[in-house]
Amino acid sequence: MASGLRILIIGLVLVLLDLYFYQSIKMLLANSSPFKRNLAFYSYWGFTMFSLLLFLVPTVFTFNDLPKFIRIYVFAFVVMVIISKLIGTTFVLLDDVIRLFRWVASYFTKPAAIVSNEIAVNSHAISRLKFLNYVAVGMAAIPFASFIYGMVKGAFDYKVHKVKVILPNLPSEFNGLKIVQISDIHSGSFVSINPLEAAVKIIMEQNADVIFFTGDLVNNESKEVLPFIDVLKKVQAPMGVYSTLGNHDYGDYITWESQAAKNQNLKDLKQTHAAMGWKLMMNEHVALKKGDAEIAVIGIENWGGNLNFPKYGDMKTAHAGTEKYPVKLLLSHDPSHWNMQVTEEFKDVDITFSGHTHGFQFGIEIPGLIKWSPSQLVYKQWAGLYSKDKQHLYVNRGLGFLGYPGRVGIMPEITVMELFNA
Repeated sequence: MASGLRILIIGLVLVLLDLYFYQSIKMLLANSSPFKRNLAFYSYWGFTMFSLLLFLVPTVFTFNDLPKFIRIYVFAFVVMVIISKLIGTTFVLLDDVIRLFRWVASYFTKPAAIVSNEIAVNSHAISRLKFLNYVAVGMAAIPFASFIYGMVKGAFDYKVHKVKVILPNLPSEFNGLKIVQISDIHSGSFVSINPLEAAVKIIMEQNADVIFFTGDLVNNESKEVLPFIDVLKKVQAPMGVYSTLGNHDYGDYITWESQAAKNQNLKDLKQTHAAMGWKLMMNEHVALKKGDAEIAVIGIENWGGNLNFPKYGDMKTAHAGTEKYPVKLLLSHDPSHWNMQVTEEFKDVDITFSGHTHGFQFGIEIPGLIKWSPSQLVYKQWAGLYSKDKQHLYVNRGLGFLGYPGRVGIMPEITVMELFNA
């Protein structure tokens, strides 16, 4: 009953939004041919009907049973259109507010004859109201075009971010150590193997000494990664590949038939890491050795400090016994962990590697000029390198995507970090 009411409300809101926004399109086409007006009418309202029917689909079929392309791209396309209309509607609303004020002001201004004469004199000038309708349609088209570009181009426009970090206590044997970090693959969002093959090729071209993967291999279920195991197992490095779990890897965001099924899903995912040759770090640490020198790699389960994300990580257990190592590198999926626990209680952790934010998959980055994303409204550290005293955090922007199947301004990332002692 509640579900049916929710769908009814959503449908009503969509129709009202479309009715309101269509007024701008109708005004702009007022002088067009009947063919163009009819084409716009049937196209516009045909898409509205399609959107309404699409939102009814989950009431008949289980969402996860729908073809992946429909789940990922068709739904996203509809949502993009709705968001674009909402943006355009802001300017239609401004148009109506101006018209309201003009209507009210008409009772207190010049006589109608004088006003009519002034309008006639300026009949060839574009009115402010019509201008706002142009703006409304234009402002709706800009985000829509950006979203489409982000899906077609941005989603797989992998960027290599190179960074150097100085650690004075780094043993000379590790001077120049090259680390590649990847994060947030979200394999369930890929409908083809080709983009991941391209990403793996770039990863391996970096010739890393060691590779870190910082969580969210899947969206919800371990089976999502099965088609990509053969590709991902090519991600290897001389000193190993070390991985950890992200919040999506636990299957917390879908309904399971039993707790046993959910537990088995996590067990299967752990086995997948092993099958790919990746060392999954479950609240533990290992030593990286080079000659007679050693440094520690610590890996914990997800520890989220924002938005009620789960805290499965046990830093005390993972950290215990690392006192003897001169350098400690931590893999922790959620960057809020660095602020809320690492820098407060574990000040000997030199660098934390995180992901999780995706940079919101939307923003503006111009090196040296601007770095902005809605992600920063939630996370103090959301992309790139951050430092506090002698501790460092690197937040990877993610390799894959979730929800919106694209990226605008914040491109998928492969991090290459080199460590030096001077």
